[in-house]
Amino acid sequence: MFTIEQIKKAHSRVKSGADFPNFVQDLIQLGVNGFETYSEDGHTTYFGYLEYTVESGPIYDKIMVNDQIDKLQFQQDLKANQEGKTDFVTFCHDGAKSGIEKWIMDMSNMTCTYFSKAGDQILAEAIPIPHEKSSTYYP
Repeated sequence: MFTIEQIKKAHSRVKSGADFPNFVQDLIQLGVNGFETYSEDGHTTYFGYLEYTVESGPIYDKIMVNDQIDKLQFQQDLKANQEGKTDFVTFCHDGAKSGIEKWIMDMSNMTCTYFSKAGDQILAEAIPIPHEKSSTYYP
């Protein structure tokens, strides 16, 4: 099974959202089936086979996640991150300001879905295979 140290090593190669598809491929190679990341402090739970999980600790002090959803702003911030204009911590903070509590990555479907504090799905995106230039968004 994978360890948090292996995941951190793979994540160390991520400088922005532009590197995310390669990071996902690295996680798949480690045996990660999916993960759930929280905007409030950047902690992530990684899921593997047979209910195996590991959790990273917080990566910054807790911040407040807005109760109000600003989907348009979040889409703009997500695009900026995917274009390499922001790093992971900035993306988490931007998501929290736009009301994104968490996102869930599903490796089998290659989707990443973003949720509000109320548990409402705000946005889902298909994760491109590395070297593809764009991803497909759907509400």
